[in-house]
Amino acid sequence: MAYPGYGGYGGQMPGMPPQGMPGGPMRGPMPGNMGGPMGGGPPQGGYGQYGSYPGTFGAQPPPANDPMWGYFTAIAGQDGEIDAEELQRCLTQAGFTGSYSPFSLDTCRIMIAMLDRDLTGKMGFNEFKELFSALNGWKQNFMMFDRDRSGTVEPHEMTQAINAMGYRISPQALNAILKRYNKGGRVFFDDYVACCVKLRALTDNFRQRDVMQQGSVTFQYDDFILCTMAI
Repeated sequence: MAYPGYGGYGGQMPGMPPQGMPGGPMRGPMPGNMGGPMGGGPPQGGYGQYGSYPGTFGAQPPPANDPMWGYFTAIAGQDGEIDAEELQRCLTQAGFTGSYSPFSLDTCRIMIAMLDRDLTGKMGFNEFKELFSALNGWKQNFMMFDRDRSGTVEPHEMTQAINAMGYRISPQALNAILKRYNKGGRVFFDDYVACCVKLRALTDNFRQRDVMQQGSVTFQYDDFILCTMAI
């Protein structure tokens, strides 16, 4: 059961492009929607198709014809995983942000932390695909409110963007978010994505512990620190 703060899980956002990137070496902007404007209607209810987590650990390597495999192997280290610096380089070279400023290293770190379920500080192939699915949805949502393509949104538009993703949080919590992520009265795309990552990660951590879906959990101090400081 969904309740305030969670939105809906499991449904695909309207207009959200399918998962996957064109194959081939990773040089220059990606064709298609990965590096440019995205269309489609406003997202309805929460995280869309990236709300559920298929089993990934111990999985066999994907087939060579998977369009994202080539991009992943082009940046992954010898251990078959990517760290924050490699992810930042991938997103920059791929032109994912388009005309917006590239992602900062700090934002790339928390992107990995959001999906780093084995706490290695790195990301495997399935997490890589899951991240790109999430980024597509967030970019689409941001662009609905950044109508002048300035790379920023105003605080009231940020509030609307958070509501459009299905979150229902108090005015006090929204005010704290806006103070944390605005620069000079506007929210830049990099900060918007960092906010989305933290909202999703903290909500997922809370939801996993709220087994009765009542909107209330009891944390041990160490567990609370683990949930919050890792993101």
